[in-house]
Amino acid sequence: MSSNKPHLNLIVMGHVDHGKSTLTGHLLFEAGYIDQKTIDNYAKESEKTGAGDTFKFAWVLDTIKEERERGVTIDLSFQKFETPKNFFTIIDAPGHRDFIKNMITGASQADVAILVVSGKKGEFEVAVGPGGQAREHAYLARTLGVRQLLVAINKMDDQTVKFEEERYKECRKELEGLLKTVGYDITKINCIPTILQRSTSYPRVDGRATTFRRRALTRHGTRVRVFSMLWTCSCNHPRPWTSP
Repeated sequence: MSSNKPHLNLIVMGHVDHGKSTLTGHLLFEAGYIDQKTIDNYAKESEKTGAGDTFKFAWVLDTIKEERERGVTIDLSFQKFETPKNFFTIIDAPGHRDFIKNMITGASQADVAILVVSGKKGEFEVAVGPGGQAREHAYLARTLGVRQLLVAINKMDDQTVKFEEERYKECRKELEGLLKTVGYDITKINCIPTILQRSTSYPRVDGRATTFRRRALTRHGTRVRVFSMLWTCSCNHPRPWTSP
């Protein structure tokens, strides 16, 4: 750890199966913190589960045998990440309600959070509705003093979404209403569209791509660029915070 840089704990939270571990693992890979050989090995192991290489990025963080067998995050996972200004400990939290105690433990240590919410139709509505863990995690994070938040609307490449900007705006509006109710200042929250993972059939930006689609693709695919959003959340100072 660089002694001259502030250290920040960053929790990645949200509803189960919304792509938290996959997104975080992929971003760490794009930023150069995980090598191609490791990802290739995870892809081979993932294929043995019968789910193809679906878990190759998630397994960067989901290291417990039971997590890999069940395909869900159970315990907290920690990864280091450094930017020009800050040194981060990324806390990957479980999204299943059965493991909410582990999420609370992670949030109690966090200075800043990324709320990952799938834009996929059906998944989004469940996550932000009554009993949804995106809703629950937002309340818990705010209650535990996590004031700085980044929202990632994930799975914009899903077939029910297809990079539609209207869907993104719909999700964003719903989330802004929720976060305002929770107590967040939504004028200070960055909300970005993200793509779950790249593949050989990954849509490429071309002259026919819409501005929104280009923005979604570029922000996800370029090294470190998405992570640049992490420290635009005013995350200049770690805890202690003043009382909410």
